[in-house]
Amino acid sequence: MNVNAENVNYARKPKIFNQPERFIEGWYWVISSRKLRVGEVKPVTILGRDLVIYRGEDRQAVIFDAYCPHMGAHLAEGKVEGNELRCFFHNWKYDAQGFCVDIPCLDEPINVRAKTWPTAEKYGLVWVWTGETPQQPLPFIPELELEEYDSAFGLRFITNCHPNVFMVNAIDAQHFNTVHKLLSEFNFEKQELNENAITFTNTTQNSRDSFLMKLIRPFYKKPVIYSLCYWYGTTGMVTVGTDFLHFHIMFALRLIAGGKTEGLTIFITKKRQGIFGRLYNRLILWLSKFVAQFFIKNDSKIFETIQFNLKSPIDLDEPIIQFINHLEGQKALKWGSWNLDRVRDGEVREIEKRENREKWRDELVND
Repeated sequence: MNVNAENVNYARKPKIFNQPERFIEGWYWVISSRKLRVGEVKPVTILGRDLVIYRGEDRQAVIFDAYCPHMGAHLAEGKVEGNELRCFFHNWKYDAQGFCVDIPCLDEPINVRAKTWPTAEKYGLVWVWTGETPQQPLPFIPELELEEYDSAFGLRFITNCHPNVFMVNAIDAQHFNTVHKLLSEFNFEKQELNENAITFTNTTQNSRDSFLMKLIRPFYKKPVIYSLCYWYGTTGMVTVGTDFLHFHIMFALRLIAGGKTEGLTIFITKKRQGIFGRLYNRLILWLSKFVAQFFIKNDSKIFETIQFNLKSPIDLDEPIIQFINHLEGQKALKWGSWNLDRVRDGEVREIEKRENREKWRDELVND
């Protein structure tokens, strides 16, 4: 039976979902924290935009646009001095807010500023907010929002599909039975945490013909928990397990050229104290890797060849449609420029963002 989906018109092409030229304003992972030492500056390209990232003596990561506002030299050729960055070409120096604080040939610097971006660190990664001022927190698992945690990196990968397509795979109820031979009955419950975050929780109590249920029912009678929390359409938090043992897996994705995906898996668990707590967490993180590899291995061939087009949705596809609707209500930016995209009467208009110098000086701080 075809689904009577809420607020969906598939005669109209989505302006954000699965679009290689647009992405949602939000937090995106940049680099592993361990790969950026104090006093080091590196070039990075994120969502089509060239940036530089450096770490000052205060151990805070700072992200600039890549090119010096004086004459366009690449700032990654420069060097870190204290908490500031000096351009190699003419030795102009910029502080962590991007303001020029020294020009060697002048007694006082002129009023010029390098473009900076809000930066924070979590889960062993440096993240960048792709707008002027963060509107939401860094992605988090609702269950662990107020908890300390341990984490470990898993697989880093590139797929031949858009990050949004990779994300909907985790709420595609049909494929859990056809591809993975696991739960054959799903009933996802949707909840929007905020403008940029949405959760889907499976409330199925039992599934008699499921291989997984047949395997664990002799030992465990209660429902198995399976939930997803999506941030900005490209970072997904998967929680699976029993009421006493949860596995948390984060898929941090970002859009790269050609509408493809660069992704990273991160395994997270609640921090436990003492030597036995640390050993237990190591085991949990190792088992999480095993769970993630099982699913990725089976799905990888799909991600290499899929040309996503939901032409004939059925009832089981309703969570996917809800996810698409959630994305379509968010702020779209242009891949490469990071300027605001607006769609009116089917026409996309790119709007360059304007800076407020005093707002940046007061509000842009490293978390």
